[in-house]
Amino acid sequence: MQTTYFELLGEENIRTLVDRFYDLVFEHEQIAHLFKSDKEEIKEKQRLFLTQFLGGPSLYSEKHGHPQLRARHMPHVITEDDAVAWLSCMAKAIGTLPIDEALKDSLFKRFVPTAMFMVNTGENTP
Repeated sequence: MQTTYFELLGEENIRTLVDRFYDLVFEHEQIAHLFKSDKEEIKEKQRLFLTQFLGGPSLYSEKHGHPQLRARHMPHVITEDDAVAWLSCMAKAIGTLPIDEALKDSLFKRFVPTAMFMVNTGENTP
């Protein structure tokens, strides 16, 4: 049986990742405007989602239903540059975790396709 990112990271590292990530996002000149609601509520939803996304219990789905990532993000204009900025914040947050460098790299790569899937404006948008 394959070990999940959730098992490799543990709940505390996921919580730390979310906290550090949103500290960066809310200060990021390019993408802070995309996060208009309560920071603590956003962080909690992200923690639930990442727990599920990284192979842990389906906490997000149990509380909020199917993630429907693209549909939930559609009201926001998200460009490829926004996705890259989001990934930059995630890379910095991952970089602060007390985990192996190979795990950091592997974890970051898990986010790239999902971030790019959120792009809904620009040249390469379906």
